[in-house]
Amino acid sequence: MEHPGMPDRPVAKYDIAVAYRIYPKMAKPAEGLPFSDDKYRLSELCLHSFRRSLGDLRAKVWVLLDGCPEEYAELFQKYFAPEDLVLIRLPGVGNAQTFSRQMDILMNQQDADLVHFAEDDYAYRPDEFKLMVNFMRSHPDADFVSPYDHSEYYRMELLHKPSWIRSFQDRHWRSSATTCLTFLTSRATLRKTRWMFHTYVLGNWDWSVWLSLTKMNVFKPVDFWRWLARDRFPIKILIKTWFFGGAQILFGKRYRLWSPMPAIATHLDVNGLSAGTDWISLMKEEEQSIRCGTVSRER
Repeated sequence: MEHPGMPDRPVAKYDIAVAYRIYPKMAKPAEGLPFSDDKYRLSELCLHSFRRSLGDLRAKVWVLLDGCPEEYAELFQKYFAPEDLVLIRLPGVGNAQTFSRQMDILMNQQDADLVHFAEDDYAYRPDEFKLMVNFMRSHPDADFVSPYDHSEYYRMELLHKPSWIRSFQDRHWRSSATTCLTFLTSRATLRKTRWMFHTYVLGNWDWSVWLSLTKMNVFKPVDFWRWLARDRFPIKILIKTWFFGGAQILFGKRYRLWSPMPAIATHLDVNGLSAGTDWISLMKEEEQSIRCGTVSRER
């Protein structure tokens, strides 16, 4: 109970704050997927799926339009109300700099305690984003949540390590070593880890940033020499992990990253779609929904 005469504690206006970065050129991993010959069309499909996935969550959205024609800004105005939307036009500054801007925006905003980094090449399952929010709010050790069940969890030996598995709201959730740069966290955790994420701007890889934070599979001296003879990509990842994140690994907190099975979203990499969902059919369904105009920007 509040003390008489004391003001109420401030309540966040939104459930999540989102920084969404978009670029008008096609990424090579998407080649071969539906609509991959038209970045604008694919961008609307991904944005439409993101809006559907939010459901009734209240989201404040900052959009980093990196070298985008005006029609891309109009896409976001189509799906989000003016009071929920901030458009930031950038002159093609590139991937690293837009990620840095995402961090600055999400750390300094005052609209929500939970923050989401979004990229323009993810397709989401409808009305399921709230599962990530609920999972994070219900589990104190959920420092980060990725919507993506990364295909390399099943293929790359570097990532083969026993994980914690939890059952929550009709999903299994796996503690994960690494992911990409679409993820949910809290503003407080982002402030504590910003220095590590900033190494991405300095030339680090997303894989290596996450391995430094989760500390999973970074102490593998025997495997190092075996991989050196078979597959040098994990070696490169580990070298960057220790070069940029050695201090974090040795002296920093171990952070927990969780991902759902099946995924709530997938990176549109033709060779890396998340397992357990027919994403091609879902993309075609999104296209049909766009044509029918079934998603409103109203909350």
